[in-house]
Amino acid sequence: MIIMKIVSWNVNGIRACYKKGFLDWLEKEKPDVLCIQETKSKSEQLPEKLRKAKNYYVYWADAVRPGYSGTALFSLRKPAQVEIGIGIKKYDDEGRTIIADYGDFVLFNSYYPNGRHDLSRVGFKLEYYDAIMKKAKQLVDDGRNVILTGDFNTAHKEIDLARPKENEKNTGFLPEERKKIDELIELGFVDTFRVFTKEGGHYTWWSMRTKARERNVGWRLDYFFVNRSFLPRVKASYMLTDVMGSDHCPIVLELKE
Repeated sequence: MIIMKIVSWNVNGIRACYKKGFLDWLEKEKPDVLCIQETKSKSEQLPEKLRKAKNYYVYWADAVRPGYSGTALFSLRKPAQVEIGIGIKKYDDEGRTIIADYGDFVLFNSYYPNGRHDLSRVGFKLEYYDAIMKKAKQLVDDGRNVILTGDFNTAHKEIDLARPKENEKNTGFLPEERKKIDELIELGFVDTFRVFTKEGGHYTWWSMRTKARERNVGWRLDYFFVNRSFLPRVKASYMLTDVMGSDHCPIVLELKE
């Protein structure tokens, strides 16, 4: 029996996604929790029915810079506690993190930085990984269960992108970026999608410039990780590749009792 469905989606601009039927999709999908990344908007500028979506408690982490980054959390059940940010100004100013405590687990909704084409932000990105891992590990050490989700902006293995060889020197597939996901796994976190799906050809992001989605030339950049002892609670982990509205597709984690 499914007791909770958590969805994560990089919407690549919530206003644009809203105009493409976001609220209709939300009403039809009815996730218990929806984690959104890259809102690219100040929440106070959004339409009321989006800002305060029907039946949901909604939390926003806006970036200081207009039209940039940002995360949001939609939850049918009110979390016991919600933290906007991780207490590190350079990341919190970009609205990258919302942490919600649901009692039996703590959920991290994160938009991991893009390293940029010139690789100028790779260091910034790696430090954000470290900050999230440190906080997540502390919670697990304290006996809590942790779910990490969002756009990690990194394809972990060659199986996770259509053209690994051509992208070895590009951000999103650099050895030092991929190593951070190795480190996360070494800490005892499990990539839930790979528990259920071993083969390649499954992606969550496609470039909009080259009709890449039609040809399925993509990258798997969006993940659900859980600490290993929480894994028995995971019923399923999959992608909603037929959902349009962004250059990413939503991903789903189903939990059981």
